[in-house]
Amino acid sequence: MIRRTLVALCLLLHLPASTNDFDTWTHRLAARSVKVSAGIWDMETGKLLEGQGMDLQLVPASTTKVLSTYAMLKTWKPDYEIETEVWGDLRGNTVVGDLVFKGAGDPFLVPEHIFRLAEDLRARGVRTVKGKVAVDQSAFDDQLLGNGWEHTSANTTPPIAPLSVNFNKDGGRLVANPDRYAVETLTRILGQAGIAIENGPAAPGEARKLIGFHSLPLRDLVCQINKHSNNFMVEMLVKRFGGGTWPQGIRQIQSFYQTMLDLGPDKTAITDGSGLSKDNRLSARTLAIVLRAAYHDFEVGPEMVSSLKDIGGENFTLRMRDPALTRRIRCKTGHVAGVNSICGYLQERNGTLRVFAIILNGDCTMEDAWEQVKRWAN
Repeated sequence: MIRRTLVALCLLLHLPASTNDFDTWTHRLAARSVKVSAGIWDMETGKLLEGQGMDLQLVPASTTKVLSTYAMLKTWKPDYEIETEVWGDLRGNTVVGDLVFKGAGDPFLVPEHIFRLAEDLRARGVRTVKGKVAVDQSAFDDQLLGNGWEHTSANTTPPIAPLSVNFNKDGGRLVANPDRYAVETLTRILGQAGIAIENGPAAPGEARKLIGFHSLPLRDLVCQINKHSNNFMVEMLVKRFGGGTWPQGIRQIQSFYQTMLDLGPDKTAITDGSGLSKDNRLSARTLAIVLRAAYHDFEVGPEMVSSLKDIGGENFTLRMRDPALTRRIRCKTGHVAGVNSICGYLQERNGTLRVFAIILNGDCTMEDAWEQVKRWAN
């Protein structure tokens, strides 16, 4: 009777749930019409310890990246690299026509790396380009924005092209024309590196591959994606995973989980790799199954685990800064309007490891999710 009275009072006043009462937490969210898929499982046995709506498929936001990145790590392996090719007709130290950059989906072609690329061209002997800088985007299809992104804030939907510079952002703002921005940036940096671009008329000649510039290894790309929730980077990789198209990239991810974990497309109902789309549907159980499999995967598990945010252990500011959780939680969070989610691993105070996932859809905040995670951890 006393317990029911306290629960009713919490629901009425929206008071925080008891630190040891999972039911109070779920009832309070239900009173706000928040849909909940949540659970915590033992890491070793996979036994469910506590949960609510574990199989309810909800919009997962950026926790979708857990599925995308583990599938690619396992398929491509952590040392996988992507090669951007540079082509031209080099005669002596002069490219007599255009200098063509053939993109292949390197998602981290930032100015610092372009300077290194320019140094590689100089080492190859290039000093002058009679023609212009050009980009070859033939590795991907013409779809620049993902399926379902029309319902997402415009400042988080970068165009995806195989030769993209600096996440297709200029001064933090999205660029409307990736090709033009890439050409302008490449031309400027090549000039700064001592390679003159004369922008003359196209000249006949036989272009040859001059250099191949390699991306960061996949382990580092995945780390950037999951720690910083980089939508652009993961979608570049998804398109490459599918041979240049989003639908095939998604099918490849779903096929991986069908074969690897017996999770059919009905359990991995996603349309993009980042979680920007509100057409995505995942459950807490699916996220936990993937995370537990990754943890026990000796081949790529260490890279996957280390790519997640380490509460209290990062060299950049995280939203959650509870000293009591320091280095006891590694997680991926997600947020779009009306959605807050978090999944990962936690270590209880006695050292026991757990895998957990929470997806909330409705009138909720990230604090709602963290409230329960902190209870599980403490």
